[in-house]
Amino acid sequence: MADTIHIPAQQVEHFVTRIFAAAGCDQAEATRISTHLLDANLAGHDSHGVARVPRYVEWLQAGYVLKGQNVATVTDGGSFLLLDGLFGFGQTVAPQAVRMGIERAQQHGIAVVGLRNAGHIGRVGAYSEMAIEAGLLSVHFVNVAGSVLVAPFGGTERRFSTAPISIGVPLPGRPLVLDFATSLVAEGKVLVASNGGKALPADALIEPDGRLSGDPHTLYGHYDTIGPRNPANGRGAIRAFGEHKGSGLAFMCEMLAGALTGGGTSGPVEARGRIANGMLSFYVSPKHFGTQAEFEEAGRAYVDWVVATNPATEGQPVLAPGDKEATTKADRLANGVPLQRDTWDSILDTARRLGINDPA
Repeated sequence: MADTIHIPAQQVEHFVTRIFAAAGCDQAEATRISTHLLDANLAGHDSHGVARVPRYVEWLQAGYVLKGQNVATVTDGGSFLLLDGLFGFGQTVAPQAVRMGIERAQQHGIAVVGLRNAGHIGRVGAYSEMAIEAGLLSVHFVNVAGSVLVAPFGGTERRFSTAPISIGVPLPGRPLVLDFATSLVAEGKVLVASNGGKALPADALIEPDGRLSGDPHTLYGHYDTIGPRNPANGRGAIRAFGEHKGSGLAFMCEMLAGALTGGGTSGPVEARGRIANGMLSFYVSPKHFGTQAEFEEAGRAYVDWVVATNPATEGQPVLAPGDKEATTKADRLANGVPLQRDTWDSILDTARRLGINDPA
C-alpha cells in the first residue's frame, strides 16, 4: 500500500476550491464542489471524495459536465416534479433538486422528484442528510446513464452502473443514513485502490472468463501510476453485492432513476463518453403524516434495542446506519484527512496543469 498522508480538512477544501475556480467555475460552485467532496472523505467514503478531482476537471475540460447550470423543470405536478440537470455539476444541480423536493414535501406532506442528466452527484447520503435537517424521511434511487461497470448476477459482461441507494430517517439525536452502491464495491473504491489505497476484496471484480479478481487492472486495463483511470480500457467488470439480491436492486435503480426519469439507463451504449446521473427521490413528512410523535418514540426505542445486542466480536458494538460515518468525521476533523500519496500527487498534477503550484 502506498504511503498515506494526513492533510487538515480546511487545507484540502481550500485547495480543491482553488482548483475548480482555476478550471473556470465561479467561487460559489467551486466551493460547493470542494465541500461536497471533502464531506465524503470526512464520512469515510473516500471513493466519492477528493480522489475524484482529476476526473471532474477532465470531464469539465472535455465538455462532459458543464459549469454554472440550474435545473430545468420538465413536469410540475405539485407533489411531484421531473427536473433536468442539463449536465451541470452534480454538486450544483442535485442540491437544487433536493431543496425543491423538501419544499414540496413540507407543503404537501410528500413529494416525488425525478432528476435526469446530472453530472456525478457524489455521495448520495449527503442528500438524505439534507432531508433529515428539514425533518423529512427520504429515499433516493440513483443510476448512471451511459456507464456500464457492473456485471449482473450470473454474467461476466457489464450491464449495470454502480446504482447507489440512500435512505434517511430523521430521529431526534440519532439520525439514520443508509447509503450504499448496489455493486460489491463502488467504482471509486477501485479508483482509490488503483492509487495505492485500501485493497479490494479478492472477489470484487470478475474477468471475462469468469475468474474473480481484486486487481484494479481488471476494470481499468493498463494505467500509469499518476494520471487518470479510464474504465473503458478494462475488459472486466465489478460484481453486484449479495449475488442476485444486489443485482436485482441495481436492475430496479436503472428502471426508476434511469428509464422513468427519461435520462436513460446505463446501456446499451456504443462507447463510453459523457455519463450522467439520474435520481428518483421520495420525501415524506412525519408531521404531515400525523404520526411524528409515535414515529420518533418507536424509532428511537427500536434503534436503542438493536444496538444493545451483544456484539459478535468483543469491543466492536453493533452500529446503526450513519454511526460509523459520524465517528470517522470527528476523527478526521481532529487528525486530518488521510489520502494515499498517489491520490494527492494526482491532485497536485491537476492543479499544476491549471497554474496552481502551491497547495497551501
